[in-house]
Amino acid sequence: MAYTFQVTVDSATPHALADWWAEALGWEVEPSDEEFIRSMIASGRAGEEDTTTHRGVLVWKAGQGIRHPEGLERAPRVLFQLVEEAKTGKNRVHLDVRTGGDDPEAVVERLLAKGAKHLHDGNQGPFVWTTLADPEGNELCVSR
Repeated sequence: MAYTFQVTVDSATPHALADWWAEALGWEVEPSDEEFIRSMIASGRAGEEDTTTHRGVLVWKAGQGIRHPEGLERAPRVLFQLVEEAKTGKNRVHLDVRTGGDDPEAVVERLLAKGAKHLHDGNQGPFVWTTLADPEGNELCVSR
């Protein structure tokens, strides 16, 4: 049997990082269900300390998901989850952002303007990529 999966990224600021990645990929931040959150608090299944407000919306503090605009059938969900400890080393897994028909250099410049950091450029045979770090230091590669 084949399994499905989501990609989970540890984050100090999951809602802000989800916003950044959603914009970087042209994806959507999953909407918050404030009524559901309030009902969980009212029934004692969650506490106020489990929530926060992001951009004026009540959200779960523990994390935020993003998804491809065509749904989970098109690409797996990415979840940004709250962790206390800071990133301390190089990622062992990272996302390769393939730009398709868009100019990868323009994508890199857009991401740099939004807070990414340039790490290095690479190539192997006909393949060329730029390695960046998102605002929390998670690596990503941009290629055609």
